[in-house]
Amino acid sequence: MWNPWHGCTKISPGCAKCYVYRRDARYGKDASIVTKTSSFDLPIKKNRQRQYKLQPEDGVVFTCFTSDFFHPDADAWRPEAWAMMKERADLQFFFITKRPNRFFEGLPEDWKDGYENVTICCTCENQYMADKRLPVFLELPIRHMEIIHEPMLGPINIEPYLEKYGSIIEGVSCGGESGDDARILDYAWVLETHIQCVKYGVPFSFHQTGYHFKKGDRLDTIPRKDQHEQAKKAGLEYNPNS
Repeated sequence: MWNPWHGCTKISPGCAKCYVYRRDARYGKDASIVTKTSSFDLPIKKNRQRQYKLQPEDGVVFTCFTSDFFHPDADAWRPEAWAMMKERADLQFFFITKRPNRFFEGLPEDWKDGYENVTICCTCENQYMADKRLPVFLELPIRHMEIIHEPMLGPINIEPYLEKYGSIIEGVSCGGESGDDARILDYAWVLETHIQCVKYGVPFSFHQTGYHFKKGDRLDTIPRKDQHEQAKKAGLEYNPNS
């Protein structure tokens, strides 16, 4: 996990019960204030032997998960963050955004069609946000791109996007919302997205049930520690290339 900056501004329904706000509130912090963190230069930090602390075998570097990489308050820091990703071409960076419209702010001059070691995921929590963000996101010069519905707040039809852009979408994922006051995730919404992805040969993953999970007429409350495992048990993982 690499969070070069922390804090974000709520901009859509998916943000209403943001876990960052919930967590910061416990410590009396204001999550709407975006600040540069002490781990800003984590990818290029070295140990006493002058070796990078982060190594490829440590896995994917999940980036900016307590903010948005394209948040306007981070414009001054973003070029340096991009430079670190370029320097660490041996690492795989992955981040999620709600702001694909700000993609070109501070973009490196040598970006072209994207860095091979960077995957960018656009989150769309409902149909309105899918239709607002995906036409922008899927036209961007990004080498590795994915879509995520989390927190998924209703049924979402992305068939038009899968039909047109399926060859460049590397994955679609669905997930519910955590926290005691989480909104309900209906299994039927997840299943429908799975069906859409299978139809167009796009990899699909159901990664988290959320706290309130509805399947048919049954509504369950699932502890945080079990939400990933319960989603996996649904057996909806799909990868046409495996």
